[in-house]
Amino acid sequence: MAEVNEAKREKSQVEDINRSLYDFRYEEKDAYKVDAGLTPAIVEQISREKNDPDWMLELRLKSLEIYNKTGIPEWGPPIDELNMDDIITYVRPNTKMSAKWSEVPTDIKDTFEKLGIPQAERDSLAGVGAQYDSELVYHNVKKEVAEQGVIYTDLESAMHGPYAEMIRTHFMHLVPPTDHKFAALHGAVWSGGSFVYVPPHVHVEIPLQSYFRLNAPGAGQFEHTLIIVDEGASLHFIEGCSAPKYNVANLHAGCVELFVGKNAKLRYSTIENWSKNMYNLNTKRAIVEEGGVMEWVSGSFGSHTSYLYPMTILKGKGSRMEFTGITFAGHGQNLDTGAKVVHTGADTSSYINTKSISKDGGISTFRSAVVINKNAKNSKAAVSCQSLMLDTISRSDTIPAMDVRTPDADVGHEARIGRISDDAVFYLMSRGIPEEEARAMIVSGFADNVSKELPLEYAMEMNNLIRLEMKGSIG
Repeated sequence: MAEVNEAKREKSQVEDINRSLYDFRYEEKDAYKVDAGLTPAIVEQISREKNDPDWMLELRLKSLEIYNKTGIPEWGPPIDELNMDDIITYVRPNTKMSAKWSEVPTDIKDTFEKLGIPQAERDSLAGVGAQYDSELVYHNVKKEVAEQGVIYTDLESAMHGPYAEMIRTHFMHLVPPTDHKFAALHGAVWSGGSFVYVPPHVHVEIPLQSYFRLNAPGAGQFEHTLIIVDEGASLHFIEGCSAPKYNVANLHAGCVELFVGKNAKLRYSTIENWSKNMYNLNTKRAIVEEGGVMEWVSGSFGSHTSYLYPMTILKGKGSRMEFTGITFAGHGQNLDTGAKVVHTGADTSSYINTKSISKDGGISTFRSAVVINKNAKNSKAAVSCQSLMLDTISRSDTIPAMDVRTPDADVGHEARIGRISDDAVFYLMSRGIPEEEARAMIVSGFADNVSKELPLEYAMEMNNLIRLEMKGSIG
């Protein structure tokens, strides 16, 4: 009888979810940090630490002015409990970046070993960048990829090398500090991130990967990813991120800017698995030239609150975009996610396909925007969003917006919201499958099309996260 009660307790208590793979942490050892809060002196201090060129310091201070003048975004869930006076905007671990894994300090190395990063690099990746708090601690690219002329390095050192002017003309060009309050915050205090340049007609056959780990409590992470895929080239870039759970707020306000050249192709895959004390206010944007292709594969599992809407500008004639995403909102989570696309070129096409899952009172909101300008004739856009609620206390909302300014366009939207079928659960249980496992199987099947699009190790991570979240979802 005691065993039965224990089984029921395990099923009904969300607190029993084991996220030990991600929730481990290390004590900070001699880490350098700026004071909490946001002042011109702190911004200047970060700039000195980063050895910024003059133009970057000017951009940081201008961004701070914009931040102070700009109100909190009117869309999305409330973020009243996020107090910037309590956030530490720069934490430097006690190490320097290395291209040799053996030179990375043991506690940091152990972190990434547990997350599988070095093994993934050895098995299937062309290059890896690993960021810990505010700094990249490891960056390496395979010789055969470097010999193709591909540049994959940390953004800060690239600003002082032969690509300095390219960075200056592209940095925060797609996401200007005036875009919204947290874009301005990013412009003021950004640190870390990667720069990738793929020369014309070069095809990178195996992926590049960056992984971001936030270890410090009460800190923010503000990495900047800048990728330029030149004419006729192709690349698959993977990003992952995680953080241990603390009882104070952490903030992630990174920025991703993607430039896809004429007839080029970029696939950008990511799993965001932040802890549930994280405010994830990230901005991602791509611009695609004539005949180019942009593919997004996105999984959002962690964070207390998220604002995440990757945006694509289909600038060139015949350019295409496809977005595939999944969001899983559990207890205490309010995840506001989706995608945006702006068609400005003729004969452009876009397809947004998302799945959202909510349980234990979690709130999942799908928010999309499709804009077809008057010159984007013969353009096609389709949006499909499906939502699955696992109980009666969760919530799922769909907020689509479409702005079509030409009659020569084909636009469609489909949305479905539902719950797990009791008949399906009963059928699986009648075949000897426990109820908890049966429900997890149904959820995994619902998310299957996203899983198929992810790289193998991330598909495994996503399925593992679903199993962890399903434990405790019934009873």
